[in-house]
Amino acid sequence: MRPKPILSGCSVMVARIDITSEEILVGPHRLRALLGVPPVSTGIVIFAHGSGSGRLSPRNNHVAAALRMHGQATLLLDLLTHEEELHRRNVFDVELLADRLRSATKWVRNNSELRHLPIGYFGASTGAAAALIAAADDAAIAALVSRGGRPDMACAALPSVRAPTLLLVGSLDGPVITLNQQAFMALTCPKKILIVPGAGHLFEEPGTLDQVIAHARKWFAIHFAHYKEGEQ
Repeated sequence: MRPKPILSGCSVMVARIDITSEEILVGPHRLRALLGVPPVSTGIVIFAHGSGSGRLSPRNNHVAAALRMHGQATLLLDLLTHEEELHRRNVFDVELLADRLRSATKWVRNNSELRHLPIGYFGASTGAAAALIAAADDAAIAALVSRGGRPDMACAALPSVRAPTLLLVGSLDGPVITLNQQAFMALTCPKKILIVPGAGHLFEEPGTLDQVIAHARKWFAIHFAHYKEGEQ
């Protein structure tokens, strides 16, 4: 049975995005998620949100909608159950979040409609640390993008990450720039770091999130194609 499309009256932007997303439950923990699959998809991007955020994150939904417009499927999910969200410590437990991300990845690989798609991770803030930990030693992750991430929280996993990794940091996010530069040096995979001019930690400044979208879309497109070529 196909899940029902989400129809939200919260705002014009969210309503437009939700038309192309479906509310589903993912994995053994029945995590709430939004799945959007274009008619022709080159890969699927699983989102790992930052502390206190989830599948309804306006910024990540905006990014996801743009990726879908360019033929990249998206899965935005809550990495914690409602009961787990009540305990603040879980929000910063990147090992727990990484385990949930692995569970969602396994769900995609077992889904008959999605398992042929290369998989990418898009992580924000602490979600980026979870994505890096989940990607460590997993050769089947085709690409990873971090937006304002905290890769320092995944320092032990960084040398084992094999997925091509793009670190995006705002030029106004001083301390996090340093943390990303240090993580960049520890990564041994194909990698790139970009400083987005005029952007703070949340990329709320006009035009900055559009720059994130442009860089992320291109990164996923290139490495999804490379991954498919490697399978042949």
